[in-house]
Amino acid sequence: MSAPSEQSRIALRDLVVITGFSGAGKSTAMAAFEDEGYFCVDNLPSEMIGSLVELFAHTGSKVAYAAIVSDLRAGSYFEGLAAVLDRLAELGVSHRVVFLEASEEALQTRYKETRRRHPLSPDGSVAEGIRREREALAPLRARADVVIDTSGITAAQLRRKLADELLPTRTPGRLAITFESFGFKYGPARDCDLMFDVRFLPNPHYEPSLRPLTGVDQRVVEFIDRNGELGAFYARLHPLLDYLMPQYLAEGKSHLVVAVGCTGGRHRSVAVARALAERYQQAPEYVVQVIHRDAERAG
Repeated sequence: MSAPSEQSRIALRDLVVITGFSGAGKSTAMAAFEDEGYFCVDNLPSEMIGSLVELFAHTGSKVAYAAIVSDLRAGSYFEGLAAVLDRLAELGVSHRVVFLEASEEALQTRYKETRRRHPLSPDGSVAEGIRREREALAPLRARADVVIDTSGITAAQLRRKLADELLPTRTPGRLAITFESFGFKYGPARDCDLMFDVRFLPNPHYEPSLRPLTGVDQRVVEFIDRNGELGAFYARLHPLLDYLMPQYLAEGKSHLVVAVGCTGGRHRSVAVARALAERYQQAPEYVVQVIHRDAERAG
């Protein structure tokens, strides 16, 4: 790979190398970058990355932003990719390595759903392929600029996370806030910035008439606040959030995830997350969404 000229260094402003586990969401990640106008190439052998960068650096190239997916599918992998990344750094080519991973359980579930064979164990078990891949990827994970665990998040949530944290913001000067309800019995919320446990509030689960409902229903909200507990909680929570959110915005944070958990993620956490979303979506400096992770699970 030859040294790029000063003009070429300005031309190629951002090169993103996406890698990680098979089934961890690399194709979804590439689509997120593509939607933002990045020139994207999937399944590129590491040996060809240098040639592609030289092409981008050539006089007349209009590619300023590029994203490349390179992983174990391309055969000889880590040694070649590591050497290419070292060379990019030496030449001053602006680049980032994004590494996607997931738990073994999540990866096995995804392979089961798609009925695909693991590339490192085409004639064996998926678990064996994941084990081999984990060993092979460990050195690359250690040198990644960004590591994202995609366990428990949907493709849409991954795309949103990448757009908010790694791509030029579409809404400068505004903070995207996600209020997410969840049930502790199904595992903690992942990748949240703030987490509130509301299991101290009255539990509608034990009322037969309320059990089939969710925290969206006003009858559930009234039960939770029957003795003023919900109002007392908001009287303390709102000032805290009113203080914290502008601080995050001033610090330059683009996305904040506020998780609210109860036992099953169906009643109390849903009511609180929904109420918080309604309160803060009125502010022009925030872009608010609400996610109820476990609300539709059987009680």
